[in-house]
Amino acid sequence: MDLATIIGFVLCIGAVIGAIFAGGDIIAFIDVPSVLVVGLGVIGSTFIKWPLEIVTNVVGVAMKSIFYAPTDIKATIDEIGKLAETARRESVFALEKVQIDDPFMKKAMTLAADNRPPEVISSILQLEIDAMGERHKVGQDIMQNLADDGPAFGMIGTLIGLVIMLGNLSDQAAIGPAMAVALLTTFYGSCLANIVANPVKNKLGIRSTTEMARMTIIIAGTLGIVAGENPRLIKEKLNAFLPPAERVTDNAGEAE
Repeated sequence: MDLATIIGFVLCIGAVIGAIFAGGDIIAFIDVPSVLVVGLGVIGSTFIKWPLEIVTNVVGVAMKSIFYAPTDIKATIDEIGKLAETARRESVFALEKVQIDDPFMKKAMTLAADNRPPEVISSILQLEIDAMGERHKVGQDIMQNLADDGPAFGMIGTLIGLVIMLGNLSDQAAIGPAMAVALLTTFYGSCLANIVANPVKNKLGIRSTTEMARMTIIIAGTLGIVAGENPRLIKEKLNAFLPPAERVTDNAGEAE
């Protein structure tokens, strides 16, 4: 679970609700027509833009910003180092018998054990990274659409409220509800965009980038193993993917 996302939601919602209670009554900020304009409008627009099978996964995609297993790059490098030691001590063919939980790493080591050429291994694994990146981009694009459509439908609601208000200037009782629709739809649309859609899109992008970096490390490590490089040298090369303060130190590597 990503505590940063939860903390961010709590702080944003707390800031908005706190400001409302400090300056007025929260009931004044609840307006059903405004909710319908923004909520149904955004949902309808999303259905128009995207196929049904993608739209039905929107909630699941958004929840990945909260429920996510952290990517441990250091552990990945350490595991590759151990696999390199196995390949050097026994043979590259022994990698096929090693228990590997990560599907992508398992595939990489299977390709290495099959004695595939390095360029073939690299191209096959890179295709998988590219395909994953495209899948992740769809989720980010949907969140971007929600961020764009929220304020847009908020403006539509504002225009509706203004038209109603201007058409009933003689009716003092109708001005208040019309103004509520005009202002609250903009408020709801802005909250949807800036508290939910844009932050979730950004978090999904960071998660995707981190996962792709981990997979790139696996490719680099696999190519090093296939080339017969020293396990310690492989880990030193993979350390380049990490900031200096986070790099894995290994004083027990084998000598050439």
